[in-house]
Amino acid sequence: MMSAIIVFIVQLAYVPILTLRTIMMVKGLKERAAFMGLLEGIVYVVALGLVFSDLSNYYNMIAYALGFAAGLYVGAIIEEKLAIGYVTFEVNIPNRNQELIDRLRELGFSVSTSAVEGMTSTRYQLDCTARRDREKEFIRVVTEYEPAAFIVSFEPRSFKGGYITKAMKRRREKYLKKKNAEQV
Repeated sequence: MMSAIIVFIVQLAYVPILTLRTIMMVKGLKERAAFMGLLEGIVYVVALGLVFSDLSNYYNMIAYALGFAAGLYVGAIIEEKLAIGYVTFEVNIPNRNQELIDRLRELGFSVSTSAVEGMTSTRYQLDCTARRDREKEFIRVVTEYEPAAFIVSFEPRSFKGGYITKAMKRRREKYLKKKNAEQV
């Protein structure tokens, strides 16, 4: 019975590592993904070793499956909390809402606007990009100013230029100045 508990705990650790490794690969974080892959391999071999050491122990097999399921849940929670990367929003609203646009910009969101042709009228589209950890905040602000807004979000794989790129460059320059000052 003790080995089943160990198998469950090992699986509970393995699957979130697997989840994070996959996310880091998709986001292009190769070095971090490789390190997570190393951890994943070690934990995986330990778990399988315990299960295969006694194939007549059904508790280990059940613990393996339950640990995998619980690990998926934990991995999803961790991924949601980390919110690595960026998200792009397309917001469709019936009228140009300058108050909303100003508020989003005031909060540091990039906002580009355009008039678009809807089914029966001209509507306005806001194209915005933000860090993923600000997605709920963005939706809350838009909903506050435009309760009937149609909001679509998706994750960009890469981007070049624009507000986000300039802001990242400024943050990097600030970081390097701080780092150089600390070394002096």
